[in-house]
Amino acid sequence: MAKEELKIGEISKPRFEYRTFGQDFEDQAYLMSRYSAPVPQKVWERHSDEIYIVSRTNDVNNTKIRDGKMDIKTFVQAVDGLEQWNPLMKGEFPIKKEVLENEVFPAFKVEGLPKLDKAEYSYDEFIGMIKAHPDLAAVKVHKERFGYMVNNTICEVGNILINGAAIVTINSESTEVEDIKKTIKDCGLEGMENINYLQAIKRVIGMSDGDFVS
Repeated sequence: MAKEELKIGEISKPRFEYRTFGQDFEDQAYLMSRYSAPVPQKVWERHSDEIYIVSRTNDVNNTKIRDGKMDIKTFVQAVDGLEQWNPLMKGEFPIKKEVLENEVFPAFKVEGLPKLDKAEYSYDEFIGMIKAHPDLAAVKVHKERFGYMVNNTICEVGNILINGAAIVTINSESTEVEDIKKTIKDCGLEGMENINYLQAIKRVIGMSDGDFVS
């Protein structure tokens, strides 16, 4: 069966992902830029401000809000240490009570959820409920991302602010595991921890233990 030719910035079938975080990936980023095929100008450099909702008891559902829209992805499987995630739900504010009760709050896997007595809730009302819960946090994440394409894998280097704390990320994702593994080797990333945004954010805000090494 022929490989799927990925196009950066476009939807494909569910991808596997390698991502790591640290303070200095200058050498690896240089290699990624030199190995990269040409990519569309729109992904040369991108900026975004997002809110991630993190839970002390959940590492399998990744919830973020950008431009007033909520996106939840759920962990599917790991193959050779690479993670595959699928969309779980998409919504926007104001958001209906039934969506919060049946899809959003269950994804956080916490007890003591608020009682909902309105038909729908605004963004500010939702964030207020998150901040009021001891096991949940709404985390501000600013991303400055530089896009590449190496070995038919979609790659990026990102300068990230997590509640104002600066950290760097580098990643490769594809529908083909072997292409990612080749990219990891070519870009000098072998032996570095594969860690997703959800886990990295929890470390930065002190919700979980762990250090970043790069």
